[in-house]
Amino acid sequence: MNDSFDNLKERIANKTVKIAVVGLGYVGLPLAIRFVEEGFSVYGIDLDKDRIESIKREHSYITDVSDENLGASLKSGRFKVSRDFRIIRDTQVIIICVPTPLKRKYSPDISYIKEAVVSIAKNIRRPSLVVLESTTYPGTTEEVILPLFNKNCKFINSENLYLCFSPERIDPGNKIYSLKNIPKIIGGINPQATELGLLLYRSIIKKVLPASCARTAEFVKLLENTFRLVNIGLVYELTMMSYKMNIDIWEAIKLASTKPFGFMPFFPGPGVGGHCIPKDPLYLYWKAKKIGFDSKFIRLASKITSYMPYYIVERVVNLLKNKKKKWEVLIIGVTYKKDVKDLRKSPVLDIIEILQKNDIKVAYYDPLIPYLKINNINLKASELKKEILNKFDCVIIATDHSNIDYKFILDNSSLIFDTRNVYRGIDDRRIVRL
Repeated sequence: MNDSFDNLKERIANKTVKIAVVGLGYVGLPLAIRFVEEGFSVYGIDLDKDRIESIKREHSYITDVSDENLGASLKSGRFKVSRDFRIIRDTQVIIICVPTPLKRKYSPDISYIKEAVVSIAKNIRRPSLVVLESTTYPGTTEEVILPLFNKNCKFINSENLYLCFSPERIDPGNKIYSLKNIPKIIGGINPQATELGLLLYRSIIKKVLPASCARTAEFVKLLENTFRLVNIGLVYELTMMSYKMNIDIWEAIKLASTKPFGFMPFFPGPGVGGHCIPKDPLYLYWKAKKIGFDSKFIRLASKITSYMPYYIVERVVNLLKNKKKKWEVLIIGVTYKKDVKDLRKSPVLDIIEILQKNDIKVAYYDPLIPYLKINNINLKASELKKEILNKFDCVIIATDHSNIDYKFILDNSSLIFDTRNVYRGIDDRRIVRL
């Protein structure tokens, strides 16, 4: 051990170290607030001017951070935000939480990570602990980030840069599992980095587990979401199969779930959305291709889940094909997840676009989204009134928010295509289930 390591370790333990969180999105902002709540001083950095201004006004744009919590953190004097990376010069812990989108269907884009690392390297002090939380492919921490630090910050070496990867496991809107009680994984490029990372996160999270290396920690996140994608894809395929066989897939899953071992239920739906499941497995698929391994499961599951919006429109068109007039369809719920104000990669947006391309007039209702101006969609939310519901040829239940009066919808609709089984147990000729 060296003096700089011991000093940094002591400062983390007694919470006198200052932390910079780079990227104040759905991962970074809750993380920053959590550290502040536990007594750390935190600088939040984001290049988005609107985000910075929103935080300064004590207005949270993140579901899991209330305006009250945000305001309390700012008033404590231990949370400051900026667009200027120079504030990193006053910190010794930097956590990177920037986006990692896809360039194309199967090609990862880690440009935001690279740009952040270069900016950090120009301002970092020694010794420092740097943790990447942005989801990426195995090898990024050691093969991309470390060389970038070595190139852009000449004094960095193994004795004064402690570099780790820790996969984020945030589940937006989850009332049971939050940042505090979701177990955390962390793996460093060396044992000293892992030790510091464990010490840091154990100050805010109940259970933190070490990975043997950063590469394994990177793989863990992709493993988790690939597992989900493959099983969701399987259930979607079985859903289409069961329809052809005149079998109720919802009943079959319910009965299969009574087995106390060897079965985990996944459910039908309009497709997968959010930041993780549609994207993360494709990072793993891309990396596997780079080393000469073709992951057939990932590619197939991705194709099946991407097809679901088309399948739903196909089913709806078949239901309406005997009607003589131009069809009008009302979509109920447009967010990718129940009770969460988040449109990222929502499959419902694909359903709307596909319906419009089929010359079907589309409206929507979502209590969380007052208007839609995204991609090729420009719509204002409809109201749920009897005379409005009466005019639609079909109502599609796409996202099953809790605060929607589904009985009122049923009482005033001529046809409902239920993709979420909100009408379970109700036998009515107007209800068609996915």
